[in-house]
Amino acid sequence: MLNRLVVATLPLVPKSVVRQFANRYIAGETLADAVRCVRQLNSETVCATLDVLGEDITTKEEAVVSRNHSIQVLHTITREKLDSNLSIKLTSLGLKMGLDFCTDNVREVLKVAAGYGTFVRFDMEDSSCTSDTITIFQRLQEEFPNTGIVLQAYMRRSENDVRMLLKASTNFRLCKGIYKEPPHIAFQGREEVQRNYLTLLELMLRNNSYVGIATHDTVLVDGALRIIGKFGLKKSGYEFQMLLGVRPELRRKLVREGHKVRLYVPFGEHWYGYSTRRFKENPEIAGYVFKALFTRNA
Repeated sequence: MLNRLVVATLPLVPKSVVRQFANRYIAGETLADAVRCVRQLNSETVCATLDVLGEDITTKEEAVVSRNHSIQVLHTITREKLDSNLSIKLTSLGLKMGLDFCTDNVREVLKVAAGYGTFVRFDMEDSSCTSDTITIFQRLQEEFPNTGIVLQAYMRRSENDVRMLLKASTNFRLCKGIYKEPPHIAFQGREEVQRNYLTLLELMLRNNSYVGIATHDTVLVDGALRIIGKFGLKKSGYEFQMLLGVRPELRRKLVREGHKVRLYVPFGEHWYGYSTRRFKENPEIAGYVFKALFTRNA
């Protein structure tokens, strides 16, 4: 309860203090920082997906800059021989400025990725973006098959979205979902979200989809392993995915057991919004920020 209270007061906490604890969630502000982070992960037999932070854009010019940043990441992944994919948020590429404009920007990114053979994941954002994100993904999926999309288990619509996307042999990342949504849009209780997550995962795997099982929840990891065993899946048929800085002991355990693990590695100047969302998802980390306010000068 105390940690949740801290989350509510985070806007009052100096950014310099938040940054101390944000460092566990972000690779840094520069692409060079991200390269160093991914190299270290690769040395630990962990792969990555890189994400350029900065979805809160307001102009088409900013969207073009964001597009060019993603393209630069693709060049760097290949040049540096990194075991990494690219994740993109469509709001950073102009989603709020029109579907056609955003589609054109995404297509430019995917053209470069296709030339390198690099996989690109369409991230999912809040519910105002869900339909448009799926629409653009479907527009481009046939032209660029080395792509995938994220679906969120707390969204009530997700089962219908899974069934629709299964028709095109979609590659999924399945996560719980982090954005605050009203009850008519998203499940609110932890256990009902867990149940829906495992229902969706079983539906995906039963239909031979490759799934990035994105979770830090032991209940869901154990449930996923049961489903994998039930279907007798090879370890090449799925992967576990986690956020940088969250539950490294679970990640190491999965790697030791021979599972493929991919970490989501965000970087960039727009670290504050991303980090505060992570604090909201993991309130115990926010508690560390609270304690730091009273101990940093001790």
